[in-house]
Amino acid sequence: MNTIANTIKQRLSLREPLAEALDVLTRLVDKLSLSKSERQSDKEAEAVAYEVYLKEQLQRVKEVCPYCKDFERDFPSFAFSIATGIGKTRLMGACIAYLYLAKGIRHFFILAPNLTLYEKLMRDFGDPSYEKYVFKGISEFVHNELLIITGDNYNKARNLFSDNQIQISIFNISKFNAESKEGGKKGAPKMRRLSEYLGQSYFDYLSSLDDLVILMDEAHRYHADASKKAINELRPILGLEMTATPTDEKGKSFKNIVYEYNLAQALADGKYVKIPTIAKRRNFSRGNMTDEELDILKIEDAVSVHEHTKLHLEMYAKNNNQPLVKPFILIVCKSIQHATETFNRIQNEMFDGRYAGKVLQIDSSTKKDEEIDKLFVSLEKPDNKIEIVIHVNMLKEGWDVTNLYTIVPLRAADAPILVEQQIGRGLRLPYGGKRTGYADIDKLTVIAHENFEAVIAKANDPNSVLSKVSYVELDDEDLTPEPGKVVTAATIIDFQEKKTIEEAKTEVEKKNAKAVMDAQRAVWTVIPKMNSSVRSAKELSNPKVIDAIKVLTRNEIIKKAKETNPLFADEEAKPLLAEVDSVVEVVVKKFIDNIIEIPRMTIQKEAYKAEFKWFDLDTRMGFDLPALKDEIIRISVGAGEKSMEVLQVITGRKFDTPVNQIVNALIDHEEIDYDENSELLYHLAGQAVEAIEKNVDNETDLAKVVNQFKVAIANSIFDQMQRHFVITPLGYLKPNVLPFSGIVDQHLTELDGFGRIDFRDSVKPSFVRKFIFTGFLKSYYTECKFDSKTELDFANVLESDNDVLRWLRPAPNQFNIYWANGAKRYEPDFIVETSECIYMIETKALKDISDEDVQAKKKAAEEYCKNATEYTLKNGGKPWRYHLLRHDVVERSSSFEYLIALS
Repeated sequence: MNTIANTIKQRLSLREPLAEALDVLTRLVDKLSLSKSERQSDKEAEAVAYEVYLKEQLQRVKEVCPYCKDFERDFPSFAFSIATGIGKTRLMGACIAYLYLAKGIRHFFILAPNLTLYEKLMRDFGDPSYEKYVFKGISEFVHNELLIITGDNYNKARNLFSDNQIQISIFNISKFNAESKEGGKKGAPKMRRLSEYLGQSYFDYLSSLDDLVILMDEAHRYHADASKKAINELRPILGLEMTATPTDEKGKSFKNIVYEYNLAQALADGKYVKIPTIAKRRNFSRGNMTDEELDILKIEDAVSVHEHTKLHLEMYAKNNNQPLVKPFILIVCKSIQHATETFNRIQNEMFDGRYAGKVLQIDSSTKKDEEIDKLFVSLEKPDNKIEIVIHVNMLKEGWDVTNLYTIVPLRAADAPILVEQQIGRGLRLPYGGKRTGYADIDKLTVIAHENFEAVIAKANDPNSVLSKVSYVELDDEDLTPEPGKVVTAATIIDFQEKKTIEEAKTEVEKKNAKAVMDAQRAVWTVIPKMNSSVRSAKELSNPKVIDAIKVLTRNEIIKKAKETNPLFADEEAKPLLAEVDSVVEVVVKKFIDNIIEIPRMTIQKEAYKAEFKWFDLDTRMGFDLPALKDEIIRISVGAGEKSMEVLQVITGRKFDTPVNQIVNALIDHEEIDYDENSELLYHLAGQAVEAIEKNVDNETDLAKVVNQFKVAIANSIFDQMQRHFVITPLGYLKPNVLPFSGIVDQHLTELDGFGRIDFRDSVKPSFVRKFIFTGFLKSYYTECKFDSKTELDFANVLESDNDVLRWLRPAPNQFNIYWANGAKRYEPDFIVETSECIYMIETKALKDISDEDVQAKKKAAEEYCKNATEYTLKNGGKPWRYHLLRHDVVERSSSFEYLIALS
């Protein structure tokens, strides 16, 4: 029993689903290391080490949640799928409390998807007097006061480095991720700019923390590339994702769900959400009704239900000494024109004017998004007169009103879909989030009339949101899983070793052959370590390099022997050491003849130059400044006296030069780097002083005038500077290039019932991914797996074409090519070497060639090829080229040259 978790459940009065979710979290974090992977100077080593770290963490998670298939981020991150109205915010508070009390974590970062949720979260977490304050009952948060840092005050938070204080940063995603547009120019988000209080940007401060946990409200909003990348760059130790709709922008279910309590479960439990009810008028028949007549009928019925509900809510409040809840109707229209017509009809024509002044139209023609959200939040307040809201697809996350009781879809093209989408809007319960037991005030009513049967059928559909049991959806292959195992792909080294041992006739010969092959393996391991000592693979045959390889090979053999058999290491290493002198040159030749030289480099992120361009100050307005008198006003307030006198101030100060005063005021703007812009600053300040001086009667007053108005002067100059601020892309950062890298192990999944098959055999396209294909003679790996028939056919082309010297299907971590500004790793499909060139090739479906992601990968891959070519041509090597190969042109009878010409 986890006593800390149980205490939190009791103090926060967590509902059963939230308590279960907290229990899942406690078990998960007990499995995780809750630390960052160590930084390494070698980017490649760091990337490999971090991948290993994440895989290890995922395996630990699967011991608790086997259905969690992937973190979906560059750090351990868990999604909690909690139906709307159950209390995701309270669960966030419980998670923070537990991580602090049980694990000592003090730094939390909460992301909101819009302004309304941002303001709501600030109050939920930062206002102890608020009735919905999430930490009520947690005494530790009273004695150790929280530091709430927001998108509005982070630049002024002076005590960020307190050793004991709990810090919760709350940011709207737009402040966190979006480019600023000050002065009409795009720029980095402010939180990524240098802060005078921190000596670094707030973003860099957060990413440097060793115990940062990020909580994502409405987590489905952070799966787009830009926000996902920015979140990854924070490098938190843990992510907690809260959402009622755990699907990404492409409709795919999250793979990192660790707990789910969806709408269907909530409805089945009958505790935490309203009872959705579909209604129509008895004996209704549309007949010859026009659209307008049907609208009027549905509105009349909706108002009838509304008035009935309003009466019962009032009775309940009075009978149970509860606050009055004022219900409202939500009418969904098909267009702005339709909404306007409906508004005018209810406001001016129907119900004898009873609802005049009580109708609110919300669409893009009436309000901005942020204002819409605020209006909806205020609908819960008793003094809000609105009883009918008309909208056109303008509702977003962030308004959690509990007093929506009636929904009316008008003229819906697909009413069942619309009802399914809108019904979640009204399921929150007003009285403590629990059903009262009074059916009339526990119901949400949807007016469906002409679509009544269709909506009912949709609600009974197993795939409907009302009846779907789980959002945890399995992939196609998961539905019919075949047992299997992970194997390491055989290579030309394995092939040669097997052949050598098979040719040995006696046991002694086999033993000697085994020693020779083990010694050769040691050489293969050592060769990649020589890439900083030579300029190309050909230089490996230099006598001095050969001698160095022999030394390193002996060290490798001894090291390996001590690791595998420490008691008899010398005895085990002896026969291998005896073979070193004879095998090194042989292996080096094999390496040069059989391995594609893949330059080792990291293509990671693009560089940008942000600068203020040189310009002349426009001084026509804002620089005609008066010399103000320094005066003291003294008022007598004694008995019977009322007098005021003015005294002149005698100035005893010496002012800095006018130009220096203005420059000092300008650099108070955090966007201005003095070292990079000092020449421009003095230029502009000088022009400002010249303009001011023309309007000063007494030259001796100039420094004083500037002192009095220096902030205004600086702001005026800064406004003009922003109009001359530009960001210029400089391309990718120049990588450090080494001549070659070792070919890493390729791991394959061998499925029972399929196993291995010769690559020339005919296979059904649907089975291609299941087999391991063997028999390759030009590939370093003599066996491979393929994702599509196109890839298998292309491998056949490579094996049969005389122009192809060798090819490689790279392992996932063979290349360090990153795209999406370093957020994602690119894995090319094939590397092909001919006598003239080395090609990096990606096979792609024709429809996907122009896809934004495909083009972004292409750009990163071309950057690799450009830098590889630049290096190899200087050192006697071959150029590199990148090609996107359309799937529709690949046939086994094609030549490689033909396919390249088409791509």
